[in-house]
Amino acid sequence: MNNSDYSLPETISAALANGTNIVRAFREQFGYSVEDLAVACGLTSLEIETIESGQNSDPSKLERIAHTLGLPSNAMILEESKRLSA
Repeated sequence: MNNSDYSLPETISAALANGTNIVRAFREQFGYSVEDLAVACGLTSLEIETIESGQNSDPSKLERIAHTLGLPSNAMILEESKRLSA
């Protein structure tokens, strides 16, 4: 599957429609705590919390998180840009 073929799962789309940050939605979908996701992708818990609060959308960090969760590298970046341009 290439990145342009990726579409969000219905549960993630529903969470986003309710205002949940995409990173948090995926983290919860995969059953990760903030701490577990941070360790798995090499970020700090504070970095994950900052991203989830919308204060940081560093593309390289979003790619690391997506990779850790087995998602296309730009799954979260594309969704962010779609929502910002809508």
